[in-house]
Amino acid sequence: MTSTVSMQWVRDHITCIDLIPVDCRFLMGQPEAGRAAYEAGHLPGAVYFDLEKDLSLPISPHGHGGRHPLPEPEVLAEKLGAAGIGPESRVVVYDDQGGAMACRMWWLLRYYGHRHVVVMDEGYSAWVNAGYELDTRIPEREPQRFTPRLQPGWVAERDEVMTKRLMSGAVVIDSREPDRYAGLTEPIDPIAGHIPGAVNHYWKDGLDAAGSWKDRAGQRERFAGILLDREIIVYCGSGVTACPNVLALKEAGFPHVKLYPGSWSDWVSYPDSPIATGEEPGDEWEEEGA
Repeated sequence: MTSTVSMQWVRDHITCIDLIPVDCRFLMGQPEAGRAAYEAGHLPGAVYFDLEKDLSLPISPHGHGGRHPLPEPEVLAEKLGAAGIGPESRVVVYDDQGGAMACRMWWLLRYYGHRHVVVMDEGYSAWVNAGYELDTRIPEREPQRFTPRLQPGWVAERDEVMTKRLMSGAVVIDSREPDRYAGLTEPIDPIAGHIPGAVNHYWKDGLDAAGSWKDRAGQRERFAGILLDREIIVYCGSGVTACPNVLALKEAGFPHVKLYPGSWSDWVSYPDSPIATGEEPGDEWEEEGA
C-alpha cells in the first residue's frame, strides 16, 4: 500500500465525499503563519491541523518528552472527529515544507490505526503553480466518531532506544542534517551530537531535485546496507522530521520501523544519556544478495 499520491490523483478525487484533505502547513518560529496561510487559500474542502496546537502537546514542565510531545490520543481523536474524519474517511495530508508536517499527521493517524491516509506529493505551492483549484472557505463537515487504536509497533521510547542501539539486529537512524548529526552545529537543542551507534540519513534525501518523493527503488537505494528484517528506530530533533524517514522506510519495504517521538530533544534531557560526535564506523550489514 503506497503512502503517497500525486497532485493529479488528488485533483481527480477531490470531490469524493469520503476524501478529506488536511492542510498541515507550519513554519517553525512563526506559529501563526500556517493557519494564516490556510485561511488565505487551501485545497477545496481542506481542514487545518496545527503542528503545535493539534499534533503536539506543550513542552513538559518536567523537562522530558522533547520539544513536540505526542498529543493525548483522546484529545486528537476528538479533533479528528469534529473535522469529519471517521474510520472510513480517506485522508490526504499536505504541507509546504517538503512533507515534514504532513508526515507527522500521516504518522499519527497510522499510529492510531487509521490506514486510509496518504501524503500528497510536492505540496501546496506546486498545487498553486499547476493552476489547480483553491478555496478560502472553512468547510463544515458532519462530525464523526474517531476511535484511536494505538499500534505499539510504531513507537519506541528512550529505554528501548537505549537498549536497541547496542543490538546487532537493530538500526537507529538520525534524520537531521549531517552537521547536526556530527555535532558540528546545534541551533536548537542544548547539546550537540547524536545517539551513539546511530547512522545518519537526512530526511530531505527522500525527495528528488524537483521536490517529489523518490520511488520505492530510490528509497531502497538511500538505505542500502540495511537488511529488510532489521528493527529500525528513527529520530530527529523533536520527532517531526523523522516522520518523512518513517514513511520512506515503509515505502522501501522495511516492515519494522518505529519513531522515537521525543527524539534528540528528549535524549539530551537525561544527564545519563550517552552522546557521540563525528561519524560512526561503517555499516556492518550487507544488502541481501549483494
